Amino acid sequence: MASKLFKASRSSLSNSSDLPDLQHGKPPLPPHVTFQRRTSSGRYVNYSRDDLDSELSSSDYMNYMVHLPPTPDNQPMDSISQKVEEQYVSSSLFTGGFNSVTRAHLMDKVIESEANHPQMAGAKGSSCAIPGCDAKVMSDERGIDIVPCECDFKICRDCYLDAVKTGDGICPGCKEQYKVTDWEEANDRPLPLPAPAGMSRMERRLSIMKSTKSVLVRSHTSDFDHNRWLFETKGTYGYGNAIWPKEGEFVNGKDDDIMEPSELMNKPWRPLTRKLKIPAAILSPYRLLIVVRFVVLGLFLAWRVNHPNNDAVWLWGMSVVCEIWFAFSWILDQLPKLCPINRATDLGVLKDKFETPSPGNPTGRSDLPGVDMFVSTADPEKEPPLVTANTILSILAADYPVEKLACYVSDDGGALLTFEAMAEAASFANLWVPFCRKHNIEPRNPESYFNLKKDPYKNKVKQDFVKDRRRVKREYDEFKVRINSLPESIRRRSDAYHAREEIKAMKQQRQKTDDEPVENVKIPKATWMADGTHWPGTWLNAGPEHSKGDHAGIIQVMLKPPSDDPLHGNNEDGVFDLTDVDIRLPMLVYVSREKRPGYDHNKKAGAMNALVRASAIMSNGAFILNLDCDHYVYNSQAIREGMCFMMDRGGDRLCYVQFPQRFEGIDPSDRYANRNTVFFDGNMRALDGLQGPMYVGTGCLFRRVALYGFDPPRAKEHQSGCCSCCFGRKKRNVNTSEEHRALRRGDSDDEEMILSLAPKAFGNSAVLIDSIPVAEFQGRPLADHPAVKNGRPPGALTIPREHLDASTVAEAISVISCWYEEKTEWGQRVGWIYGSVTEDVVTGYRMHNRGWKSVYCVTKRDAFRGTAPINLTDRLHQVLRWATGSVEIFFSRNNALLSSSKMKFLQKIAYLNCGIYPFTSIFLIVYCFLPALSLFSGQFIVQTLNVTFLVYLLTITVTLCMLAVLEVKWSGIELEEWWRNEQFWLIGGTSAHLAAVLQGLLKVVAGIEISFTLTSKSAGDEDDDDFGDLYLVKWTSLMIPPITIMMVNLIAIAVGFSRTIYSVIPQWSRLIGGVFFSFWVLAHLYPFAKGLMGRRGRTPTIVFVWSGLIAITISLLWVAINPPAGNTQIGGSFQFP
Repeated sequence: MASKLFKASRSSLSNSSDLPDLQHGKPPLPPHVTFQRRTSSGRYVNYSRDDLDSELSSSDYMNYMVHLPPTPDNQPMDSISQKVEEQYVSSSLFTGGFNSVTRAHLMDKVIESEANHPQMAGAKGSSCAIPGCDAKVMSDERGIDIVPCECDFKICRDCYLDAVKTGDGICPGCKEQYKVTDWEEANDRPLPLPAPAGMSRMERRLSIMKSTKSVLVRSHTSDFDHNRWLFETKGTYGYGNAIWPKEGEFVNGKDDDIMEPSELMNKPWRPLTRKLKIPAAILSPYRLLIVVRFVVLGLFLAWRVNHPNNDAVWLWGMSVVCEIWFAFSWILDQLPKLCPINRATDLGVLKDKFETPSPGNPTGRSDLPGVDMFVSTADPEKEPPLVTANTILSILAADYPVEKLACYVSDDGGALLTFEAMAEAASFANLWVPFCRKHNIEPRNPESYFNLKKDPYKNKVKQDFVKDRRRVKREYDEFKVRINSLPESIRRRSDAYHAREEIKAMKQQRQKTDDEPVENVKIPKATWMADGTHWPGTWLNAGPEHSKGDHAGIIQVMLKPPSDDPLHGNNEDGVFDLTDVDIRLPMLVYVSREKRPGYDHNKKAGAMNALVRASAIMSNGAFILNLDCDHYVYNSQAIREGMCFMMDRGGDRLCYVQFPQRFEGIDPSDRYANRNTVFFDGNMRALDGLQGPMYVGTGCLFRRVALYGFDPPRAKEHQSGCCSCCFGRKKRNVNTSEEHRALRRGDSDDEEMILSLAPKAFGNSAVLIDSIPVAEFQGRPLADHPAVKNGRPPGALTIPREHLDASTVAEAISVISCWYEEKTEWGQRVGWIYGSVTEDVVTGYRMHNRGWKSVYCVTKRDAFRGTAPINLTDRLHQVLRWATGSVEIFFSRNNALLSSSKMKFLQKIAYLNCGIYPFTSIFLIVYCFLPALSLFSGQFIVQTLNVTFLVYLLTITVTLCMLAVLEVKWSGIELEEWWRNEQFWLIGGTSAHLAAVLQGLLKVVAGIEISFTLTSKSAGDEDDDDFGDLYLVKWTSLMIPPITIMMVNLIAIAVGFSRTIYSVIPQWSRLIGGVFFSFWVLAHLYPFAKGLMGRRGRTPTIVFVWSGLIAITISLLWVAINPPAGNTQIGGSFQFP
């Protein structure tokens, strides 16, 4: 969003009237000049040449337009109306939806406590001075009353409107006329220049951004800066300043391509990022071992096929089929790991390029693009509001230009509890965010910060840090109490208002019926907001149009957009000294999309798409960063780290920057591989060397136009169609605007962004469609080097934002309605993709399939941190959901086998493996039973344990271990983490993956949907244990296969020993082979068995030990009672090949 302040724009300069004549060879018309001057009311007045001083000679005139800058004698009046309008919008709750009117409900207060920040919704100034009016005067960024008259008469918004429209613009205080008497003029006044007919608001903003001149604003002393004006315009005082491009400044005859000053072009160009290659001493042996193991596997499988076990063909056949599949699965997993890389960023260069004064950006304002951050939550009972509030606070305190950052919270449940918790977070941010900026706090999640185990006073140099920290800690404790008491507070408030309404209804009925008996009046039990009105979302007692699946769309601007210039505090601004600390807060918006029965709302993906549209209307950040409600910003500079990749050379071809997921609260041994480091530090780094990592659902910085389904720029520069020699391609229109050339959709170079067809893809919101080229332009890298293609001029994003008005929020309400996506491409090609449980993987796959690239950003300090389920059952259900999504992907058109030629081959292999890996469970569970079947039957998968088999087995095992060691070296993980991952691969493969395959096959073949849910839950211990949830035993049907495998293998070992001991001719080789593989299975299932035992040192451990002993004893007794025929001797001769 950009403000509508005065701006000198090159796009406004006109010297085109002579061009047609010159192009046709005709002599130019007589010189004619149009001079314009902006009046105090914001209008443009034309002056003829006769009105000007005689010093301007007519012979020197050419055809151009002169626009007077705001000199000391030409200062446009501050837009009081716009400030009041924005304050009004931020204090209003907007609701609406399908077949309903969009309403703006002015909130007297959002929470029970008083709003203490001027940006916060419900923040009010002094009382209105009009007799009989109890409204409040709107306030500015510092909380100072906004008054429209020099007499400082305090008047509220509504009374001001009445005075302007119906009172002839007379101030009720001084009885003099307001300087701006037309309300509509007040809203239109700050436009930079008169807009051409048909030009939309977004198009005007795009033309302003393409200007290379900086905005002329007042200095911090509120006096006009003459030297700065002279420097920026290179002009002189007089009747005007004609700004002309220098010779050679236009390229290819187009004024869109702005050449930079020679001083800037001659500066040494420095990249924002660099690749750090893996040392050849590690990577070369790693690749060699992959080749060696591949060859050995091929030879081993050939030997196995050619040497069957004729005594047990069934056992041999099952084992060979499983081994062939395992080799295939290993190849799919290993091939994408051939080219791992590391990357590094340079934040110092980012600051120099985008936030340091330069010829292209003389003011030194931040030239970074806007970022919209999304936080999604659905149920406050499952996702505690305190956790979500801490995530919001960490975002608001992020180290990124405040005016370029906006946070959107999606409450898919429409709960008042979440709404008021966000309001409380916005109120507490008034204290927490300046504290973080003043003392450089890390992490900026208050719960995590105050629970740090390390010394909080280390490296803190300011004298008042201890005092400030204690005060903030005390305030945070009170904040937690308020959040945790919100459910009871809302319930009591609703009960009180409901009782009042019942009494009022009974009184009204008595008045109507006189003295007749009055029946009990039943009215719906509503949920009430703090200002005494009905909550438009989900009620505690669900009612019509007020349930989780049936409620109106809601948008509340919790924190209005900040001012464009830094707002430094002082000793009087808060509870501690905030001198030289920027006290502004980023915009915070609460969004709950409309839900109605009969509509498929598409769960989280639908909620994210609603946020994409709403944010495009309200702030239109060029980039989107989404976080789960339990993932917070751990590194305050994480957004800058990601922006280094997006703004670097070639960054315009990146669709997203994926950050690794890091987790807190996991047991030190990481029993169930919850950290998943092998995937995040191994597989994802390897994919970064190909076309880019997969999107994993959270902690991802998106390019907005990539989410819109556009192809990357220059995607087809080096491609030639196979039919181009027979059918000539249609020549591209060279006059196509620059922003439209960068927006391509489809497989043809000729298919571009056609605005008339855009509603079919994006819906019928003209504002949303107009925002697309603006977002594309803002997301371009800086054109500070000739090698940077598709760049933007320096200083283009330093323009102030536009003010937020009621019509903008009303448009945002319309795009989050339940019907908006009908007959559009939302969820099909645009936005998050629908139709899969793992919508994140599918969304990333679609982008890679269109030719986009992605980048993996591993920061020195973790970028984001979240929570993960450490309980065995919760972990299994998490893996089940992932595996189910992979099965859905395999049976859909998102299968990598159907990918386009724009995706690299090894990237296809990675996505193919993502869809195939759950099917390994079928072969894995069979293979886990083979040792037991071998011991029960007395046979083995090979005829005898000969030397050839043992050599192959040893070679395969050794190469696997060496690959693991080298992978640990280049990925930075630990060997123990690799082993934990191997263990849980078997645990998940024999439980959750198998259930996912069964669930997917039933859904595809028979159309039957089944789900595996928890059936019971044991109560947790009440003692204070950080990892108490680890020992909870929750029964689920997913546990049946692993338990069966363990018990069968234990019994088989006992039976095998007994049979061999009492056998006439003991087959020790077969026993050793079966026992070895049984122990291999049991070693992998050890964490699973430990999870079933519950808390350490408790009875379940003894029970499992005795269960094994009893099983062995019974087996031995059975053999002793009924020994094999013809043998009475225990044992026999030991034979080994």
